[in-house]
Amino acid sequence: MKAISQDEFGGPEVLHPVRRERPQPLPTEVLVRVVAAGVNPVDAKTRAGGGMAGVLGEPPFVLGWDVCGIVEETGFGVHTLAPGDEVYGMPWFPREAGGYAEYVTAPSRQFAPKPVRLNHEQAAAVPLAALTAWQVLTDAAGVRRGQRVLIHAAAGGVGHFAVQFARHLGAHVIGTARATKHDWLRKLGADELVDYTAVRFEEAVRDVDVVVDLVGDEVEHTSTRSLDTLRPGGLLVAVPSGVSPELLELAKARGLRATAFLVEPDGHALARIGGLFDAGEVVVEVEDVLPLERAADAHRRLQEHRTRGKLVLRVTD
Repeated sequence: MKAISQDEFGGPEVLHPVRRERPQPLPTEVLVRVVAAGVNPVDAKTRAGGGMAGVLGEPPFVLGWDVCGIVEETGFGVHTLAPGDEVYGMPWFPREAGGYAEYVTAPSRQFAPKPVRLNHEQAAAVPLAALTAWQVLTDAAGVRRGQRVLIHAAAGGVGHFAVQFARHLGAHVIGTARATKHDWLRKLGADELVDYTAVRFEEAVRDVDVVVDLVGDEVEHTSTRSLDTLRPGGLLVAVPSGVSPELLELAKARGLRATAFLVEPDGHALARIGGLFDAGEVVVEVEDVLPLERAADAHRRLQEHRTRGKLVLRVTD
């Protein structure tokens, strides 16, 4: 099968096409022919030696955790899926899944039926970003109706799902994004928006119950500054960079809470999210679809930090 691999850490240019042996499903696993694969910031970070590189180890390896495709084979013990089923999932994260390839194998329960309303490219853009947003809001933060939720990078892959899920949960949604994306985010359900290029968000936002920080302290101390927006007892969930000991102590000193977060595979949650898509309550934004061979170009665009929604690779027909 064809795949995109890398032999060293580095820039997008290290990604190159290879031929690999097609995997075989073990008991309780399924073999999925990948029609489309989503591209995520963690892919680019891992490619460069950060992200999940500590889990994957030294190259060569095949990136990609977002996949949508068709079940080709099932291993012994699989009862929930059958050959021909259209599925989507985030298999194996943070271990190597090899989504930038024609076939992947993974436990059947890490997949869910593809939402009927979405095509393969749209569905491939969903799993990692949507599961991150869903698990942050429901599991880590326990967001309830009437709470005020601030979402940084609201127009990004995770952010635009977090806006919609927070609205679905009944929260008052505040987002930070460039002004050019405000009208779109209002349509997704944002109640308030702050142009972070024009004003410091901590001067414009107050009395927040939960901050979903999808930027991190590496960029203008976003996590630390977010503490100023929280009400007593409020929670900061720092997704990309985690919570340093210094930030944790600062939060405690102010009577606030702070936690890191890492998404995990969850087929049941994906099935529930799929129901929201099919009910018309949630939409996915795909900025562009590129052929698998242009994975390096997708990574270059990721590095510009201007993507609205998600980039997707078309793998097979």
